[in-house]
Amino acid sequence: MKDTKLWINGQWHDAEESYELASPYSGEVIAHVAKASIQDVEKAIEGAQQAFQSFKKTTAYERAEILYKVVDIMRQRKEELAEILALEAGKPIVAGLAEIDRTIATYQFAAEGAKQAKGETVPMDAAPGAGDRIGWTKREPLGVISAITPFNFPFNLVAHKLGPAFAVGNTVVLKPATQTPLSAIVMAEIFRDAGLPDGALQIVTGSGGELSDTLVTHPYVKKVTFTGSGKVGLKIKEKVGLRKVTLELGSNAAVIVEPSTPINKIISRCVSGAFNFAGQVCISLQRIYVHSSIIDEFTKAFVAETEKLIVGDPLEKTTDVSAMINPNEVERIREWIEEAQEQGAMIATGGVFTERTLTPTVMTNVSADMKIVCQETFAPIVSIVSYETLDDAIRLVNESDLGLNAGIYTNILSDALYAADELQAGAVIINDIPTFRVDNMPYGGVKMSGYGREGIKWAIEEMTDMKFISMKKSF
Repeated sequence: MKDTKLWINGQWHDAEESYELASPYSGEVIAHVAKASIQDVEKAIEGAQQAFQSFKKTTAYERAEILYKVVDIMRQRKEELAEILALEAGKPIVAGLAEIDRTIATYQFAAEGAKQAKGETVPMDAAPGAGDRIGWTKREPLGVISAITPFNFPFNLVAHKLGPAFAVGNTVVLKPATQTPLSAIVMAEIFRDAGLPDGALQIVTGSGGELSDTLVTHPYVKKVTFTGSGKVGLKIKEKVGLRKVTLELGSNAAVIVEPSTPINKIISRCVSGAFNFAGQVCISLQRIYVHSSIIDEFTKAFVAETEKLIVGDPLEKTTDVSAMINPNEVERIREWIEEAQEQGAMIATGGVFTERTLTPTVMTNVSADMKIVCQETFAPIVSIVSYETLDDAIRLVNESDLGLNAGIYTNILSDALYAADELQAGAVIINDIPTFRVDNMPYGGVKMSGYGREGIKWAIEEMTDMKFISMKKSF
């Protein structure tokens, strides 16, 4: 049992209230978490604004060194950090170790990005009457950034906000998901030990519904970066005004499997993409469109591979799939599956519930208007659908309000390039699942899947302002 505090201005602060944090797998209370008030958030934002005045003057070298030290500390504490993921998020320990590896890489990219933020010269003499001038641009930090993060990758998605922000001299007020505060709290310790100045990182834990207005509308906040549900993202977009904003809002990721695909080479990869972390991934493989000539073979192989997965304790290294984040989410997906069955959908395998888990579930005979197809399931469930032509498959993928990542398997180059042009998604992954992501690629969606881009290089651009400077060569 652990009692947590708020991290404000480089010190731990008590909160007037707290809430119980339960393990998703066992239901056991593992911490009493400090619940920040609006006044606590205001104090954190004001402290971040004060810290910004000096932090923005640090050199790129100094900021990079802080981030490199974070990398070193995380390497030393890797096993401990993965266990935190297993306890508070229910993430299987093997997947947790993989997330820590990715988080380390993200902070490495941020350290390198600190030294790459640059402007460009502008040919002033290309305009009439400006031949006696020179011009150039530079990138400048914005100031205080509000970062609101989800439960599913509580180390790496936080890194995608903190890393680029600190790389260019911004300060951050972080509000982690209510279910995963412990990972954020340990990062406060790590950044402190790495030499981050007091106040540059503030951590306020508690209810997003109660705190988000202040985090979004406070006059010192210059940018909001949010990863979470579309419903909340839309509310933030309405309130953010002229501040910069990045929204990553999830998807119902799809892959197309063309008849030229060697099925035996892709099945295990597709199963992993569908069920890793119980499907609670923004780009989890949710829809599989398989050509009618191979769908029977594909479905049989996919079901067989799915049935090999082990559901169990996230601390066990043999566990492939563990609990969903809370029982309410289990009940929600139970209702969605039952509704789909009433409409004619069939369970090919899985569909077994406990209070906290759902066995990996494969659905067939689905239609595009079922919730398990057209909405984001965020659960260990995937639908397999037949199609006749590539255009049919592309149309089915695009018949969605969401568009984060999409994938296609094909051995025909022209079809791959055609699909890359026609698929409506922020990224098209050729010959792999849409769940593929590395942390130096641009990442973000179209339609209702988001606004703006993450990925260190692109996040740095969105976390800075461009300033233009011109100088006349003589009076």
